[in-house]
Amino acid sequence: MLTDTQLRSLKPQDKAYKIADALGLYVTVAASGTRSFRYDYRLDGKRETLTIGRYEEGTPSRAADELDGLDFGSVLSLADARALHDRARRMVKAGVSPSKTKIEKRTVAADAQTFGAWADKYFEFKADSKSGGEQLADSTLALRKSIYRRLLEKPLGKKNLDDIKPKVLTELFDKAKAERGPGPAVHARELVLLVYRFAIGKGVEVTNPVDSIQRKTIATFQPRERNLDRKEIKTFFDALQHTATLPTLRLAVKFMLLTMVRKGEFIGATWKEIDWDRATWTIPAARMKADRAHTVYLSEQALDILTTFKACFPSSQYLHPSRYESDETISNATLNRVIDATVARINESLPEGAEPFETFSVHDLRRTASTRLNEALFPEALVEACLAHQKKDQVAAAYNHAKLPGPRRALMQGWADMVECWLRGESAKGIIAATKVKIDEAAHDDADMDL
Repeated sequence: MLTDTQLRSLKPQDKAYKIADALGLYVTVAASGTRSFRYDYRLDGKRETLTIGRYEEGTPSRAADELDGLDFGSVLSLADARALHDRARRMVKAGVSPSKTKIEKRTVAADAQTFGAWADKYFEFKADSKSGGEQLADSTLALRKSIYRRLLEKPLGKKNLDDIKPKVLTELFDKAKAERGPGPAVHARELVLLVYRFAIGKGVEVTNPVDSIQRKTIATFQPRERNLDRKEIKTFFDALQHTATLPTLRLAVKFMLLTMVRKGEFIGATWKEIDWDRATWTIPAARMKADRAHTVYLSEQALDILTTFKACFPSSQYLHPSRYESDETISNATLNRVIDATVARINESLPEGAEPFETFSVHDLRRTASTRLNEALFPEALVEACLAHQKKDQVAAAYNHAKLPGPRRALMQGWADMVECWLRGESAKGIIAATKVKIDEAAHDDADMDL
């Protein structure tokens, strides 16, 4: 058996050579002078070699409890090497390859430091309800996962955090902007920034390479306050009747304008939320932005659209399901695609040199309703209540708290009647005046008040 004195005296030669210890353990001395403890064994009829560790003079032997947590491949004393050699022999006896186990552990350890591993940890943390205020909304989390999968996983997923440099990221973001547009590129930058911040917050000592890449070098976005005036409403809905899409999707776009709801609130709406007797649609708190249930008072026009939906989709739980699967919702982009197609149709029909019809989103229909109703001098607090906005002003908040179903119902019907007037190319002044009278009468009707 070898001694420490013999080990220290081993000198390199022109070629590597071996010195045996016992029970298959030996030391290899490389031409460079490196001395390694190795073990040859056979498993399933195949010969394998395990490098147990490296010998360096002056390395103290470890205590038994320290050896328990020691992996193959460390710097070892002769006593340590024999202890690990004994562990390796027991593994072989049990049919386990110590060499492959060593490689697997190294792979896992290396993978744990990759951008992909930390992205997974970030997504897991942001999806966990126990993360409190750090938990992301499902839609935001889904967007970020999509950005990672489509733009970042392939070029960055297997790279260590330390190996990702600003220059590489700049080229990646520029490529994403050129191929996919500024929006995806900006989201990609944001996600890389957040994953690094998450890893650093967990104690990883690494520099965030995105800190030196300013968002404005990729793109800047100005908030777009788009709303349609009464003539644009007629122009759009006239063209919508000729847009190549499902008739029910045409109705869905109009339903969004009439009810003033957010896109997600409509997409996930189910029939159990509709009360036909009371002509209301109660959106549960879980699907509302403010985490408070909201009641939409349905106009006659909105009820007619819902009746059509029910006739067209009798077996679905959703007001308007997916075109191909009745138990799934329409996609988040469907209604915006219908709007884009309609706006394109309008612009194609314009004479040369005419001002193009500015595009808009589903959310802009909600802004349109708010703008037109406030322009018509309806009570702001009442409009805000119909939009499910929570006012900070105490007087307005008190008005909202009362919920006043009568005035809200009168305003929603008046709004639908105003839209119908504009679609016929008529003024809505008479409807506006009559609606204000109905709102005032409803505000003094004590039938629904707890007196």
